[in-house]
Amino acid sequence: MNVETVLFPQSDWVPNNQRLPVVVYRAAMPDGGSSAFEENFARNGWTGIWRNGVFDYQRYHCGAHEVLGIGRGSATLLIGGPAGQAFEVSTGDCLVLPAGTGHRKLASSHDFQVVGAYPPDQHADIQTDAATPAMLDTILSLALPKTDPLFGSSGDLLEAWR
Repeated sequence: MNVETVLFPQSDWVPNNQRLPVVVYRAAMPDGGSSAFEENFARNGWTGIWRNGVFDYQRYHCGAHEVLGIGRGSATLLIGGPAGQAFEVSTGDCLVLPAGTGHRKLASSHDFQVVGAYPPDQHADIQTDAATPAMLDTILSLALPKTDPLFGSSGDLLEAWR
């Protein structure tokens, strides 16, 4: 498994997160599929688990950090706002987006499926406009997760975000 971390500056109207990097786990669960991501996220205390795709418009969340496990298929995701970075993702990859991070789907295979989740007591709100000062305060003051969504009390997320 390969792990990447990328810290994104503000991009146009998307605030991104100035303190916490995006963490990308490559081939974290190459044979596991959507069910394996759901099981790992639940076992490690991440909540609000869902299955779907990724919207094709730019957005970010103020009220939650978010994990995206690629359960099947492949896609090109633009992470970090309009001037961000395109990531090619495929089955088994996993991305953890800190609150404020812009994301959208640019293209995908017909079978593309994502499993998403959030730390306890955090709920995704879809933001498509510039952040207000209060929203920026919320992003910066949001509690850090106590566990890595894949590896629990160990894992690269905890190290990258501490």
